[in-house]
Amino acid sequence: MGKVTGFLEIDRQERTYKPASDRVLSFAEFVIPLEKADVERQAARCMDCGIPYCHQGCPVNNQIPDWNDLIFHGNWNKASRNLHSTNNFPEFTGRVCPAPCEASCTLNLQDIPVTIRTVECAIVDRAWKKGQIVPQICETKTGKTVAIVGSGPAGLAAAQQLARVGHEVHVYEKAVRPGGLMRYGIPNFKLEKKLIDRRVKQMEAEGVIFHCGVHVGKDVSATELESSHDALLLAGGAEQPRDLPVPGRELDGIHFAMDFLSQQNRRLDGDQLRDERLIHANFKNVVVIGGGDTGSDCIGTSIRHGALRVIQLEIMPQPPEKEDKLATWPDWPVKQRISTSQQEGAESYYSIMTTGFSGEAGQVSTVHVIKVDEKFQPIEGTEAEIDADLVLLAMGFVHPVHEGMLDELEVERDQRGNVKADMDSYRTSREKVFTAGDMRRGQSLVVWAIREGRDAARAIDIFLTGASDLPE
Repeated sequence: MGKVTGFLEIDRQERTYKPASDRVLSFAEFVIPLEKADVERQAARCMDCGIPYCHQGCPVNNQIPDWNDLIFHGNWNKASRNLHSTNNFPEFTGRVCPAPCEASCTLNLQDIPVTIRTVECAIVDRAWKKGQIVPQICETKTGKTVAIVGSGPAGLAAAQQLARVGHEVHVYEKAVRPGGLMRYGIPNFKLEKKLIDRRVKQMEAEGVIFHCGVHVGKDVSATELESSHDALLLAGGAEQPRDLPVPGRELDGIHFAMDFLSQQNRRLDGDQLRDERLIHANFKNVVVIGGGDTGSDCIGTSIRHGALRVIQLEIMPQPPEKEDKLATWPDWPVKQRISTSQQEGAESYYSIMTTGFSGEAGQVSTVHVIKVDEKFQPIEGTEAEIDADLVLLAMGFVHPVHEGMLDELEVERDQRGNVKADMDSYRTSREKVFTAGDMRRGQSLVVWAIREGRDAARAIDIFLTGASDLPE
C-alpha cells in the first residue's frame, strides 16, 4: 500500500508542538499539523506488508492501508469516506487516542511506525474544512424509538448509527452540554470542545434529539424511559472514581481528578458554577496521585493555572525506556512514555505509595509517602513528606455509579461491578435494555467506546427490525 518503496525512502515525520513556554499560557490546542504534501508522503510509507497488523491494534477496524494508499494518490475525499465507514468521530481519535495501531505497525519493529494517527486526523480535518462532511439523513423512518443514556463517545456513536437507519433517537445527558467525559474530562488543549459541538450539530440535523440537564434515575425514571421507548441503551460510562482511604483523606484540598478537570472545562464553556467550591492550582504546590492519562491531564491543567510546583506519584515501577519488540510486538507494549504535560515541568516519581495526609485547620499541607518494592510492599526507612496545597486523586475508575439508574433497573452486573452484557447482543438482563462503552467494559479508551457504540447500535437495530444494514 502507498508507495512500494516509500518506507525505505521517506523518514517518519510527526506533527510538532508549540513550545511549552507558549502553550502553557492558554488552554488552546497546541499541535502543529503537517502540510498536505507531508501528509501524503507519510501515507506513502505504509508498506505492502501482507498482513496489516495495524488492524489488530485498531478497535474500530479502520482500513488503515486503504486510506493511506488513497492519500498517497491524492484521493482525500474518498479517503474520508473510507475512514468514516468505520469511525464516526476520527477527529476525536486523531487527537486523544494513544494509537495502538501504530504500536502494531510492522515498521514499529524498527521504532519508525507509519504516522497513522496524524494521517487520520489530517483526513477528517481537511474533510470538515472542505465541507465534505454533511448530515446523512435517512428518508425512511422505522417508527421505532430508542433512548440512550449518556452522550460520551459510545452514546454518540450509537445515536448517530441508529438515526441513520431511520430510528427516532433520544439522548439523555445529565450535564448541561453533550460529550460526556470527552467534554468534561479531557482538557481543551488536547480536544477543543468546538469539535464536539460540530458533531452534535450534524447529529441534530440527522434527527438525534438531545435532552441535556436530565439525570436519568433522578430527574426522570429509568423504568419510565424503558417503557416509553422500544429500546434503551445505557452508555453512561464508568464514573465511580477509585478512592484513597488513608489517614487525613477528609482534609480540604484533596479532590478527585475529574472534579478538578470538569470544573475547569465548565469554566471555559462559560457554565455557571453556582455555589461550587473553586478548585484551582494557582500559586499552589500540587501533588497528582496516579500516572495515567488523567493524571497527565491534571498536570497540564495545573501548570496552566500557575502552580508553583507539580509532583506526580505513581505506585507502579518505572517502565523500561524501550520494550522488547520480539516479546511484545504487535501488542501494546509497556514502556516509558512522557506526555506533553509532563514535559511542561512536572516531577514524576515511581514506586511511591501514599500512606496519609496531614495539615492544619482542616487544610492539607503534607502528603506522607513511602517507597515500595516490586511486590508493592513498603520499604522500611524510605518514608518521606511532600508539601502539598492541592492533591488530585487520578487513580482511575472502578465501575459505573450504581446508585440511581442501575439500582432502579436492577440490571445484572459482572464481578467488577460493570453492567453485564456480551459483545454480540450487548443486551443486559432486561430484554429491552442494552449497554455499551465503559459502563459495560470498564474504564477504557475513546476508540473502544466508539467501537462498542457502533456494535450496540447494530444489535439494537436487529432487535427492533430483525435485520440490520449497519456494519459489523
